[in-house]
Amino acid sequence: MSHVVQIETEVRDPAAVEAACLRMNLPLPVMGTHRLFSTEVTGLGVQLPGWRYPAVCDLPTGQVRFDVFEGRWGDPAWLDRFLQRYSVEKATLEARKRGHAVTEQLLSDGSIRLTVQVAG
Repeated sequence: MSHVVQIETEVRDPAAVEAACLRMNLPLPVMGTHRLFSTEVTGLGVQLPGWRYPAVCDLPTGQVRFDVFEGRWGDPAWLDRFLQRYSVEKATLEARKRGHAVTEQLLSDGSIRLTVQVAG
């Protein structure tokens, strides 16, 4: 019997967003009101490569709002990469706050293995 697991990443930590942008060589995120095609949203804007409009992180709700018009205005895979990197950075920040050492290994399938060495 198999089990289906669904994970939703909530983006709530501005330090982890900034760290993810730095690691991905993206422009630093900008807090403010950002235009998406027919609307404006407020939050921490992240400009992903090739995207016409930024991905906007609504930190209080954890949601990311964006408009790529079915991939015509940006490759949604960039958002997946950003969310993966955000998750790694957030986990690393939390582990280090608790005094743990963290190592990271990029695997051949694109996933990332984090190893947390719990301090004694």
